[in-house]
Amino acid sequence: MSDFAVSWQLSRHRFVKTISDLNQEQLNWRIYPEALTIAEMAMHVAGVEISFTSQILGLSLDELKTRLKAAATDGVVNDKPFPFTPEEMTPDAVKHALSVAHDMVEPLISNPGEEALSVELVSALGPVITGKGALARFAFHPGYHQGQAYLIRNAPGFPK
Repeated sequence: MSDFAVSWQLSRHRFVKTISDLNQEQLNWRIYPEALTIAEMAMHVAGVEISFTSQILGLSLDELKTRLKAAATDGVVNDKPFPFTPEEMTPDAVKHALSVAHDMVEPLISNPGEEALSVELVSALGPVITGKGALARFAFHPGYHQGQAYLIRNAPGFPK
């Protein structure tokens, strides 16, 4: 198992654990108008994983994975609408999206190989990075959003 996988598994597990008991109202609660909801964060985490993995491996995506890939950027780092509505982002849908992304990423991040590490791709934030750079981002990305989710679920006004 790669060092990337060890870090990714830890940060991703903590993110999933932080959000796994939330209901639909809680997942879709917005702390302030421009902030992501926890559901949007989860779909975004899955989307970034699918986006980078599909670029590294040259994979074609089905409709769900294409929408999730759009969640890497749309409504997050650009002004397009988020690709999922609050009604669609149920606890089961969020869990499924994270599972689909996990199943795509896990074999790659566990044993990436030199070819995957050297592939060049475009990051959602613009720079050209290598597969190694993408896997490094996977390692901390869920942890970044885990901290946000923790703060949101402990914010005044969060639905109990």
